[in-house]
Amino acid sequence: MAQYRVGRLEQEIQKEVNDILLKRVRDPRVQGVTLTGVEVTGDLQQATIYYSILSDKLEDEETTAKGLEKAAGLIRGELGHRLSIYKTPEIKFQLDSSVQYGDKIDRLINKLKQNGE
Repeated sequence: MAQYRVGRLEQEIQKEVNDILLKRVRDPRVQGVTLTGVEVTGDLQQATIYYSILSDKLEDEETTAKGLEKAAGLIRGELGHRLSIYKTPEIKFQLDSSVQYGDKIDRLINKLKQNGE
């Protein structure tokens, strides 16, 4: 049984979940999802997977969240096969709003620049 450091496990989970989303999950609601990070608890029981989407519309966020929630079981099962750890952590998805926030700031700065000219 391979012993993982938490950081290594987080990277591994992000890489594998990315791959699973691309190749195994057929749900159109989760297309265009970008994983931005993974946080695993110290006891390796829980993994929070942060993601972003290009849209900042509330209904798109809700649709994507439902799609990811529905796919969580399949994703966790796949992770169990792919990772050499004793127990696969429970996974939950959480929208990473920092990407959207950064994008919004970029747009505001560009707008200011255009108005200033």
